[in-house]
This record gives sequence, C-alpha cells and structure tokens, in this order.
Amino acid sequence: MNTSSPTESPISAISATLDSTLGGRAAVVRCRGVVKTYGSGNSAVRALRGVDIDVGSGELLMLVGPSGCGKTTLISVVAGVLDRDAGECTVLGEDYSKMSSSARARFRGRNIGFVFQQFNLIPTLSIAENAAVPLLINGMGRKQALAQATELLAQVGLGDRAKDFPMRLSGGQQQRVAIARALVHRPRIIVCDEPTSALDHVTGQKVMELLRAVAAGNDLSLLVVTHDQRIFEFADRIAEMDDGRINRVSTGAGHARAAVRYAEDASK
Repeated sequence: MNTSSPTESPISAISATLDSTLGGRAAVVRCRGVVKTYGSGNSAVRALRGVDIDVGSGELLMLVGPSGCGKTTLISVVAGVLDRDAGECTVLGEDYSKMSSSARARFRGRNIGFVFQQFNLIPTLSIAENAAVPLLINGMGRKQALAQATELLAQVGLGDRAKDFPMRLSGGQQQRVAIARALVHRPRIIVCDEPTSALDHVTGQKVMELLRAVAAGNDLSLLVVTHDQRIFEFADRIAEMDDGRINRVSTGAGHARAAVRYAEDASK
C-alpha cells in the first residue's frame, strides 16, 4: 500500500522514511540513489546501485556486508575521494560535484577525518608529527600543530610517547595515533575503514570505546565500515549492504552502552 500523497516525489518519500530513523538528529550526510560504476562495457562493475542513506549528527553508523558489496566505495564517495556517477549526495549541506578540486580538498581537510585499517602512519615521523599532519596540511604552524597533537595524544593515553616513532608502538597504540590524527583538526565527520580488523578483541573494544568517547564530546558523526561483529554493540544504527545496495537499517543503543562501559573502565 502506498501511503505517500499523489504529489509526493519518490525522493521525498525516501527522505521521510530515512529521516524518521535518525531520532531527531539532523542529517550531516544525505545520499539518494547514488550510483558508482568501475570500468565500462562488458567489464563494467556496478559497485553502488542506487544507495539511499542518511548519517545523523553525533551518531555512529556502521556499514556491514560481504566483501565487494560496495561499503568502501560508499564511504569514499561520502568522503569526497571518489566521484559518484549518478544520484544525489550532500555532506554538511554541500555537494562535492559542485566544488572545484581545490575547494573539495579544503572542505575535506576541514571537515573529514580518516581512520584506516592499516593505520598509514609515516615511519620516519614521531607519533606527535604523525598526529599533527592534518593541521600542517591546513596551514597551521609546526609548533602549534605539535602542541595540539600532543594534547590529543594525551587524551588517547599516549601523552608520554609523543616523541616515539610508530615502530616502537603496539598495533593498538598505533591505532590510537591514527584516531588522534583523525580527530586533531576537529572534523565534523570521521570515516573509518575496518578500524579493528587488525586488532585482538580486547584492543578492538578499547579502540571503539575510545573513538566513541572522544568523538562524543565534540558531537562528531562516525561512519564505520566493518566485518567485526564484536563491535556491533557500539553502533547507533547498522546498515546492511549487499550487491551495491543497502537492504536494511537496524537501530541499536550503541552510544549509551559505549558511554557506560567507558565510564566504568575509567573509574577503575
């Protein structure tokens, strides 16, 4: 049964449905009918086949599904790393397709933080220098950038290791540096690609607790691609992808659970 009015467009109907799942949050990411194809002709691969999704302000949305279903492609479109072929996608009310390449780079530099699966730390730089990279790219002076990076490293439990190099840190500690680097320039949105896949269970749990706790204080939105079912409890919503489409979005209580667990651990 169609409950939309005769004059309501399909896009409006989709928007109303998705908006109702945000629990009163404003949408910082809004995608409608997003299509992305790699290659052409007989070798063309349709990675995204008309994706509709919103990310609310301050929420943690996880993208789950089998390998090759389009998760990384979708977050790359949201982050402005890839161009979509069709559909609509706005991030903080802005459309990448209407920006010049330099304007897009500046927008990403101000508003998007990245946490990668393999950390991507520069081995010849100290961890403070690694964490300061986004600030330096945005034109901040070296002394001030290192001071802010060191302050954030202290928040993630590495304040006394600021001058160490990545090779002297464990995998979990390197991931904390990557989180500090993602947060240091105070972005509005953090995009994470398999942030716990290389970590053991305990370290992965602590990384997610830390990421949520640090981000929550700044009302950041997190978009997390993961296969790791052990961290599903941290999600506010989970979007299930398959074959380039989002088939189902379920709602959870991840924010409250993570906040309680982090507070309990901090008091010990």
